Amino acid sequence: MSEKKDASVWQGFKAFLMRGNVVDLAVAVVIGAAFTNIVNSVVKGLINPLVGAIGTKNLDSYSSCLSSTCEGDRGIRLLWGSVLGATLTFVITATVVYFLMVLPMSKYLGRLEARRKAKESAHEVIEVTELEVLKEIRDALLAQQRGPGRDER
Repeated sequence: MSEKKDASVWQGFKAFLMRGNVVDLAVAVVIGAAFTNIVNSVVKGLINPLVGAIGTKNLDSYSSCLSSTCEGDRGIRLLWGSVLGATLTFVITATVVYFLMVLPMSKYLGRLEARRKAKESAHEVIEVTELEVLKEIRDALLAQQRGPGRDER
């Protein structure tokens, strides 16, 4: 009994892994990790030097002290430079993902949907036209059966 249960659990797990969603998610995670390195390089190589023109190149060094003294480990230090750097990284990542992935994909899907709707409406027009032709054929056959000069009562 347990061997059969183990086999079904293994088969279920195998089916789960082979599902398209899981594979797509794994690919997305790997690409996301590689993309994170690119964004971090942009922040460290371009943004930080631009900020460095005003102050320090390293955003992590920007902080504020809440207590009277912040020397060494003493005092309460707010590291707002780190938060700023992480925020810039997030905004850059979100912008690139939106403009290079989400926007083109939504435009593509919109075009596909428009084509599908156009095809459906053309199909409906064809069906209506066929129906009209069939009605005309029916009316002609009825008129032919009644003969010339007879009423349609």
